[in-house]
This record gives sequence, structure tokens and C-alpha cells, in this order.
Amino acid sequence: MSVQDELTAVQRCIDELSRSVGRLEKQLGTGGLEMRRVRADANHLRESVALLRDAAATPTTQRKPELVTIPDTPYDDSLWIDTDDEGLGARDRRAP
Repeated sequence: MSVQDELTAVQRCIDELSRSVGRLEKQLGTGGLEMRRVRADANHLRESVALLRDAAATPTTQRKPELVTIPDTPYDDSLWIDTDDEGLGARDRRAP
């Protein structure tokens, strides 16, 4: 199955979940904390699937991170003036 087919199947399941939650709300009422949490969770699932659908619709070439080339040449020594060596402290002092 393709990604779009899978997302459509998930969407159908979420639609059925929403219908079931609606039936439960009619039987149990909407005032309880538990019912509100179930409704909120179902809505969050719907939003998450919508985000997945949007992400799947974008071409994969746009999602690749841009590579940064790091040169092999050494850094300028002036960058390290007045710095401490990790674990050794300052250059003009002795290590503990």
C-alpha cells in the first residue's frame, strides 16, 4: 500500500472513532472529565493525521537537510587566544 492509501485508511478509522465517541457521549453525557478527555484525544489524533498528510504531500527533496562543507584547513590560532583548555584550565596556570 502507498502512504496515501495508509493515511486514508487511518482517516477512516479516526472517523469511525469519532462516531463511536459521539454515541458514547449520548449515552454517558458530555459533562464528565473522562468523556471530555476521550473527545480531546480523538480530536488530537485527527489533527495529527492531518499534519502527517501535509508532510507526506511535500516532495522528499524539500525535506533533506542542507549539507555544510567543513574545510580541512586548520583554524586560525588567533581564535584560541585567552581560552581555557578543557580540563586543564588556562594556559599560564597549572592544572589542579
